[in-house]
Amino acid sequence: MQIYNTTGTCSRQILFRVDDEDRISDVKFVGGCSGNLQGIAKLVEGQKIDEVIKRLQGIVCRMGTSCPDQLAKALIKYKEKKANGEV
Repeated sequence: MQIYNTTGTCSRQILFRVDDEDRISDVKFVGGCSGNLQGIAKLVEGQKIDEVIKRLQGIVCRMGTSCPDQLAKALIKYKEKKANGEV
């Protein structure tokens, strides 16, 4: 399970898994608007990392970011760690 600490949003953390084919599963947001975040989690389930980043990156709610944008940032960070052999 990957854990990402968010900044600038009502949610405090994002937890998720990525399989061997770079597909996302088990997305959970800690804090934030429960219904909306459950919806986002269901929508990205089974999607490829790059597609989710492309769709969610840059969505702004407040403070220059949003929960979807933070998920994109979490996935970008995951990709960087994977490229460096840290995952």
